[in-house]
Amino acid sequence: MSSVFTKIINGELPGRFVYRDDQVVAFLTIEPLRYGHVLVVPIKEVDRWTDLPPMLWMALNDVAQNVGRAVQEAFDAPRAGYVIAGFDVPHAHIHVFPTDRMSDYDFSQALAMDATDPAQMDAAATKIRAILDTDENGLPL
Repeated sequence: MSSVFTKIINGELPGRFVYRDDQVVAFLTIEPLRYGHVLVVPIKEVDRWTDLPPMLWMALNDVAQNVGRAVQEAFDAPRAGYVIAGFDVPHAHIHVFPTDRMSDYDFSQALAMDATDPAQMDAAATKIRAILDTDENGLPL
């Protein structure tokens, strides 16, 4: 059975994409720690990040670093948070989000899906895409 991320990647579920290539995608999470919280996900379904092939791990981190710079710029944040939790969806992924304090790393404080403002989510994706120079599918312009 496909993971929820695979369903998003394949267009079976909606997603606010900010980046996409042949190995990695990045899209906004539906339960953000802060607006601009992005998940960087390999297209290949691998449950644990420790099981990723080395070249895919490098590609994933390269995208995470670029997305991190973009969220810092887009949200005027001094840092980009980076977390691998791995418990919510059995598909390896990196959380990247704008931050200015350690307390932002508390996932119990994430906005619930029904508490997010769709307009702010769309605006966050638009800001990040503008910096990454990508379209609504995350592809280069």
